[in-house]
Amino acid sequence: MKDLRQVLQGEIIVGDGAMGTYLYQLGYPVGISYESLNISEPERIRDIHREYVSAGARLLETNTFTANREKLSKHGMEKQVKAINRAAARLAREAAAGQAYVVGALGSIRAGKRENIETEQVKRDYTEQLSALLEEGVDGIMFETFYDMEEMKLAVQIVRALDDRIPIICQFAVEESHRTKDGLRLLDAFRLLREEGADIVGLNCRMGPNGLMRAMEEVTGRLALPMSAFPNAGLPDYVDGRYNFVATADYMAESAVRFAELGARIIGGCCGTTPEHIQAIAQALADAEIPVLPTLAEEEAQAQAVPPLEIGELDAAPVSGQGKAASGPSLVDTVRERHTVIVELDPPRDLDIAKFMLGAQALKDAGADALTLADNSLAVTRMSNLALGYLALDKVGIRPLIHIACRDRNLIGTQSHMMGLHALGIDHVLAVTGDPARFGDLPDSSSVYDLTSFEIIRMIKQLNAGLAFSGKVLKQRANFVVGAAFNPNVKHLNKAIERLERKIEAGADYIMTQPVYDAALIERIAEGTKHLKVPVFLGIMPLASGRNAEYLHNEVPGIHLSDEVRERMKGLEGESGRREGVAVAKELLDVAMKHFNGIYFMTPFMFYEMTAELTEHVWQKAERPTAPLYRHT
Repeated sequence: MKDLRQVLQGEIIVGDGAMGTYLYQLGYPVGISYESLNISEPERIRDIHREYVSAGARLLETNTFTANREKLSKHGMEKQVKAINRAAARLAREAAAGQAYVVGALGSIRAGKRENIETEQVKRDYTEQLSALLEEGVDGIMFETFYDMEEMKLAVQIVRALDDRIPIICQFAVEESHRTKDGLRLLDAFRLLREEGADIVGLNCRMGPNGLMRAMEEVTGRLALPMSAFPNAGLPDYVDGRYNFVATADYMAESAVRFAELGARIIGGCCGTTPEHIQAIAQALADAEIPVLPTLAEEEAQAQAVPPLEIGELDAAPVSGQGKAASGPSLVDTVRERHTVIVELDPPRDLDIAKFMLGAQALKDAGADALTLADNSLAVTRMSNLALGYLALDKVGIRPLIHIACRDRNLIGTQSHMMGLHALGIDHVLAVTGDPARFGDLPDSSSVYDLTSFEIIRMIKQLNAGLAFSGKVLKQRANFVVGAAFNPNVKHLNKAIERLERKIEAGADYIMTQPVYDAALIERIAEGTKHLKVPVFLGIMPLASGRNAEYLHNEVPGIHLSDEVRERMKGLEGESGRREGVAVAKELLDVAMKHFNGIYFMTPFMFYEMTAELTEHVWQKAERPTAPLYRHT
C-alpha cells in the first residue's frame, strides 16, 4: 500500500470506530484490561477489526490504547507489554487483509494520574510499547486522547528516535476552551507538533461531533497539515447499570461530511461508535469533496494577518450582597400556592467565580425563587456546588438547591457532605445518579456508585429522622427537602412515570424534569403526572444556536427536540440564535404554566440574561411583576 501521507494528499480515509466501548456492548465488563484480550481472546479482537473493515474502514487502530507498562501493571500484566502489543498489531493486520492501513494506537500515560510519573519512566514505557508495534511493521503510529502538549511532544520525539520515516498521527482530547491542558491553543500545539515530526494532527474523544467541530473551526484553513477527527457518539447515558451512547449513525454520517468540509482527511469514531456508525460515515463520505489544504506559505501569511485567538478573561466585579435568604416556606410549600421558578447556573470550571456571582445576582433580581447548581455534570470537574451555593446564599440572598450525585462519594463521603450542607443552612437538594466518570475530563477516576438515586433519597430522608446512614441516632434532625430527576423524553412515558413513582415512594418531595422542547409532550407529562402527590417542576432550557439545538438532540442523553424547533433554529448563531431560543422557550413556557406551577430553567453557556428574561416572563404571565426587567436584546 502507498504511504499513508501520500494518500491523504488527495483522499479522505475512513477510520474505524471504538474498541473498548464496543467490547463493553458485547458483554465485557468495565474494569478489565481490554488489551489483554489480544492474547486471551484473539478471535474476538480480530472479528471486531473485520467488522470495521466490512463497514468501510480503511484505517484500523491496534487494540493497544492502554497497553503500556503503567496501565497494564494495574492488572498484573506489566511483563506482557511486548506480547500484547505485537499480538494486537498482528490481529489488525490479519483483519485488514491489505484493504486497510494499520496504525499502532497509544494513549497518554500520565492522563488521570494523581501524581506525576517521572519523565524517564514515561520515556521507558513509550519506548517499550512503540518498539513492539514497530517491530510488527505497522503503517503508522497514532497518539490519541492526549491532554498535555509536553507529553505528546515527548511521545513524538521517541517515535522519531526509533523510526524517522513512519507516519505519525497526533490527536488531542480538548474541552470547551479548545486548548490543551497546559493552555496552548490548538493551532499553536499542532504547529509545534509538526516541528517535532508529526504528519497528521487532530482531535478525538471527550466530545461528540458538535464539540470537535467547534474546535476544528479555529484551525481550518490556517494549517498546512491534514487533520483527523474521531468524535464520540455523543454523550453517554447511564440507565439501569448500563452505559449507552445516543448519537445515531445518520447523525454521525452528517457530521462526517462537515468534518470533511473543515479539512479532516481521516474521519472515524471514538467512544460509543460501532460498525454501524462507521458504515454510515463511509457511505456519506463516498462522494465528499476534498478541500485543498493551505500551503506553508499561505499558512504563514494567515498567521501574520490574523491575530491570535485568545480566551477573554472575565473582569472581576463586585457583587452587591443581600445577606442570607430569610427563612420561610420551602419550595414545595411555595409551589402549591403560586408559580415558582428554579434556575440552574453551572459552577465554573476554573477558579474565577466573578461571572457566576453576577449571574446569581441577575437571577435573584429577576425574581428566581431558587438557584440550583449541578454536581460536576457530565463528569466534568467544576467548583464545589456546596461552596458556591453557600456564597449565593450569603452574598446574594438567593436560596441554593444543590445537586447530589451518587458518582463521586461513597457512603462516608455522602453523609459527610449532607452534614456539611445542614451546618450551612442549605436544605434543598436534588438526588441524581451522576454521569459516569470515565467519560469526563479525568477518565482514570473512579465512579463510586455506592448508592442509587433511590437509595440516596432514602438515606437523606433518614437524616431527617435523626438517624445516620449507619442507623446511629443523631443529636439533631436534618430538614432536607429532597428532589428527584425525571426524564420524560423517552419512548414509553408510562414506564418512566412508573420509575418516578418509585422515587416518590423512596421519599422524594418534588420532581425536576429534563428540558422539554415539545408542547404536546408537556401536555402528556401533565396528564401522566397529575395523580402524583408531589409537585413537578417542568424543565425548559433555551437554545443558544442552531448547532446547540442539533447537539442537544443528537448527542445528549435524555433530550429530544421536535422537528419544528430544530427547523426554527437551523442556521442561527450568536445573538439571532439566542433571541430565537428565548422565543421558542417562551412559547413552551406559556403551555407549561397552564399545567405546572413549578418551572425549572437551565442556563446555557452561562447566558444568564436568557434565563433572567424567561423568569421575568413567568411573572408577567402570572401578573406578578418584579423589577428590574431583564431583556435579551
